[in-house]
Amino acid sequence: MSKKVADVIVEVLESAGVERCYGIVGDTLNRIAESITESHIEWITMRHEEAGAFAASAEAQLTGGLVACAGSCGPGSLHFINGLYDGHRNRAPVILIASQLIRKDLGFQSVQEVDFKKVYGECSVYCDMIYSSDQARRKTVAACQAALTKRGVAVLIVPADVSREDAVDELPFSVHVSKPVIRPNDEELDRIAAILNTGGNITIYGGSGCMGAHAEIMATASRLNAPIARTSRAKDALQPDNPYDIGMTGLIGNEAGYKAVLQCDTLLLLGADFAWSQFYPSKARIVQIDIDSDHIGRRHPVEVGVVGDIKDTLAALLPRLVQHESTEFRDTLVMRYLDGERAAREHARPGYHSGLSGIHVTELIDTYAAEDTLFACDDGTPVVWALRHMRANGKRRFFASLLHGTMASGMASAIGLQKCQPGRQVIALCGDGGFSMLLGDLLTIVQQQLPIKVVVFNNGKLGFVEIEQKAEGMLNTFTHLQNPDFGDVAKAVGLWGRRVDKAEDIEAAVVDWLAQPGPALLDVKVNAMELVMPPFVALEPAIGMALYTAKAVLHGKGGEVWEMMTENFI
Repeated sequence: MSKKVADVIVEVLESAGVERCYGIVGDTLNRIAESITESHIEWITMRHEEAGAFAASAEAQLTGGLVACAGSCGPGSLHFINGLYDGHRNRAPVILIASQLIRKDLGFQSVQEVDFKKVYGECSVYCDMIYSSDQARRKTVAACQAALTKRGVAVLIVPADVSREDAVDELPFSVHVSKPVIRPNDEELDRIAAILNTGGNITIYGGSGCMGAHAEIMATASRLNAPIARTSRAKDALQPDNPYDIGMTGLIGNEAGYKAVLQCDTLLLLGADFAWSQFYPSKARIVQIDIDSDHIGRRHPVEVGVVGDIKDTLAALLPRLVQHESTEFRDTLVMRYLDGERAAREHARPGYHSGLSGIHVTELIDTYAAEDTLFACDDGTPVVWALRHMRANGKRRFFASLLHGTMASGMASAIGLQKCQPGRQVIALCGDGGFSMLLGDLLTIVQQQLPIKVVVFNNGKLGFVEIEQKAEGMLNTFTHLQNPDFGDVAKAVGLWGRRVDKAEDIEAAVVDWLAQPGPALLDVKVNAMELVMPPFVALEPAIGMALYTAKAVLHGKGGEVWEMMTENFI
């Protein structure tokens, strides 16, 4: 059989390092799917394309390599959009093979016709269609290279009739990935050093761009006697082996991180694009270092902003920094952070209040999980509990939709993590809303025989949404969820499953759940009134909570108010 365009596409994907492709087959994708069966690329059949995008994205974030997903025309490839939007924001090198109608049917509003270039243009680093067989190799190479070098999603649109055409001789285009050293020039480094050397109370605020620069950041913090606050995405990079750690600022942060950033006189921003301007200091001198020039000064005005890789930049900056003497600012904040962590654990212990605390469940999982576990977290309370109360030790990794903020990424991401790391423990921390949104891919876990451990924090509602409504003075509106026993659901589809609703049973259940050799699901009925407490009480949410309380009492929900108060404030 003669070589087809589909074979060329798959050949380039293999050469670019693709090991897996997540998707659902369909008519316009059939020739490419056939070519994949003859390659070394593993095809993973999903139950929903969105879950496939989350899986591919998580694998790409963990390995740094290129991962593929593929779909049929129209709704098939369209279903990837939310997961790929999330992956693109997380700088995941993913390529989507979006198969398309045959060329003669395009432009006539044909059945299942979708203009993928318009749809994916905003959430990709490359998006183009192969119009003829003599473009196949060149455009596939361009897509792969863009995904790998620009760190994002590439979309390659392939009409079905093009994929079936005979391949033609093309120039031997191939994928090239370079890793240059990027740092500011000497004059810029001298300007930064002059500011830091004269600073008094200096805070380092690091983001996900700090990954791989641990030693240089610790040395800088030691030289400046600076506490290190971090964004939610910097947990893996900055929490392990860090005596200067003071946690996060922002709405899901803590008091120490919040005050460290607002009360410093000099702020060193490292690889952080933290979006909420109200959490930046109003009078401090701010120095920003980031690999992405678009990030410089876009959230808050900075005095000096430079482009550079954090590791290489700090290595060049360190010899220019003088040793600071006073440790009072740093030590006070570190102690405040540790005291806050102890208080949170005390508040969550069994018997302190009624019901099962989500914090306590999270801490138990943290205690009994393996030292190199990969955690995939749903947006909402599960990711907040994980970020606040689980240990990053340099071996573990945490994955969540912290930039896109979508529901349902937890279990789907765990599929991609487990496929590329079959020997490691993978745990999905799910909310009941997020888990049920893509519930069908529980069947993918069974079909692929993946030993993923899923825990559902089941509070019977869209918990984070309800907190937002209370802060606005609203009664609970459309947040209630009528859930089945998810443990029984798991058993019905072939997993180990169990529900726990008593505090005295939870520790043994967690141990048993994690000890299962195959996939297992633990459905935990957590306290529905446990809130995510911010690091401060702002006037507007406080007024909103007071309005909610008044409305709830007037509507005969005084018991709910009392339960909320006793669980979180008394």
